[in-house]
Amino acid sequence: MEANKQHEVLRWASLFLEENGREQHVAVILLKHYLQVSTAKFYMNMQEPVPEEVLSRYVAAIKEHATTGVPAQHLMGYASFYGREYKVNEHVLIPRPETEELVQQVIISVNDHNVDKTPTIVDIGTGSGIIAITLALELPNAIVYATDISEQALTVAKENAAYHQAAVKFANGDFLEPMLQRNVQVDVIVSNPPYIAISEAPFMTDTVKHFDPELALFADRNGLAAYEKIISQMVQLPEMPRLTVFEIGYQQGKPVSDLIKSVYPDSHPQVLQDMNGKDRMVIVKK
Repeated sequence: MEANKQHEVLRWASLFLEENGREQHVAVILLKHYLQVSTAKFYMNMQEPVPEEVLSRYVAAIKEHATTGVPAQHLMGYASFYGREYKVNEHVLIPRPETEELVQQVIISVNDHNVDKTPTIVDIGTGSGIIAITLALELPNAIVYATDISEQALTVAKENAAYHQAAVKFANGDFLEPMLQRNVQVDVIVSNPPYIAISEAPFMTDTVKHFDPELALFADRNGLAAYEKIISQMVQLPEMPRLTVFEIGYQQGKPVSDLIKSVYPDSHPQVLQDMNGKDRMVIVKK
């Protein structure tokens, strides 16, 4: 590449990504990362040259992303969620913006319904720990547990919790099983479990299909197996949780609501939409 002013480098990368069927905004994400500058400085410096050592690493990363689909977050080693940065790798899902809405819903609901007590929250299938850590930091009076069946995911989650100095109690096990073994009285359940039907795999992008862990993506029974298991475990708790919030696939609002009503017939599950107007959460308040 002959021209190396920041705006020229960015233009080259954007066009290269577009030609390879990739999203152009990755060009900005990666260049900001390699330059290690603030957003304001990044846009102020468009006429400045990109240092040669930065340029070579940036070009290599853009080409790797374009040709293999490796996520930008894996190239950087971290992802942003709720205004904080988290370590991510091939053992955990990369955070999605819709999951921030899930966390926001829990925070609002807990503040509305648990004002006079210290709620015990369990994040089921925590992955990188983003949900549990965010809730522990945003709701400092809460007691937060997080479970995952993957030891490798829990290793990442524990590193993230230590980095953010978040008081989260981690447990290895199958969904809610560790809480049942400990006889924990759970006030709030939150979960973004695997909910993609295996039949949908051929239609997914390689960035997701090849780099996110299958264990965190796919579920049997048309994507409903994880909800079935969690809900069957919930009825073994001493009491129904005061609040349950599930992230769901956009076609799963009714089936997941029906699963909840099958074990809690007097409950009133609500289906909430995300920023794109798609069904994204099922919430149940006691």
